[in-house]
Amino acid sequence: MQESIQNFNDQFNFEPEIKNESNLRPAENFVVGGMGGSHLAAGILKSIDERLNIRIHRDYDLPFTKEDRKQNTLFIASSFSGNTEETVSFLENALKENLNVAVITKGGRLLEIAEQNNLPFIKLPDSDIQPRVALGWSLLAISKFVKPDLVPALKELSRTLNPLQWHDSGEELAEEFKGKIPLIYASRQNRELARIWKIKFNETAKIPAFFNIFPELNHNEMTGFDHNSENKNLSENFFFVFLKDSDDHPRIQKRMKITAELFEERGLKIKIVELDGEDRLQKIFGSILLGDWTALRTAGIYNSEPDQVPMVEKFKKMIN
Repeated sequence: MQESIQNFNDQFNFEPEIKNESNLRPAENFVVGGMGGSHLAAGILKSIDERLNIRIHRDYDLPFTKEDRKQNTLFIASSFSGNTEETVSFLENALKENLNVAVITKGGRLLEIAEQNNLPFIKLPDSDIQPRVALGWSLLAISKFVKPDLVPALKELSRTLNPLQWHDSGEELAEEFKGKIPLIYASRQNRELARIWKIKFNETAKIPAFFNIFPELNHNEMTGFDHNSENKNLSENFFFVFLKDSDDHPRIQKRMKITAELFEERGLKIKIVELDGEDRLQKIFGSILLGDWTALRTAGIYNSEPDQVPMVEKFKKMIN
């Protein structure tokens, strides 16, 4: 895992090539079917450009789509392994309806279906790293289908992104919330970053972690921490990480500040983490790398195996 994080910027040297591109129909709307780490790149792309009409489907079959919209939609099946059963179901149902489909995978059943049906597909590098760590490859691939003009800027990250820049800060943060459950808060535009941080703690560190977004949390979740002497112990195990962005709406920034003050008055542990970088891409991947290093160090603190997800693998065997 450490090597994968340390060399993360190398992923942006990947050249995504669309096979069977002549079978790709033009589209203005996009539905990405994927689970776990295989849909994260779609969320990142949406956070880079909120104008993009991207929907993420994390389930079996197809999401409801109006008939007149289907013909102008590209349905992208994304599974790093190529064997995720929900994503295979998504692709098979799209084929039954003769929809405009594409595939992103490194192999497995999805690649077989794509090759057998001459579907447009991008083959990811054949690697044993976990999907949550393969975000560079995945983002390049989905951008090639959805926003190809972004690909050159992404490829620049191979040169400008230095993963070690966030190593020490990540290790320090992990030590700060040792023995606590991280709860990641961010603005709506950085929702996917908060989700990714949560997933890194779950899968890499093997600890509970949760996320929520401003301003909605100020209308409900916040009040769950307005404890008294009888339920104070329920809140004491949480550690709040606020992902603060200078580009957030001024009222969101004020909400973060006031929420932090109210939490500190109640003795809750908080860390404000500033998104740092010269542009949106640097901010996003700087934050992701900080989360990676923090989760990796947390795995070390608890003597957890950071690479594999044995409970997920056991679940897959039991459900077959």
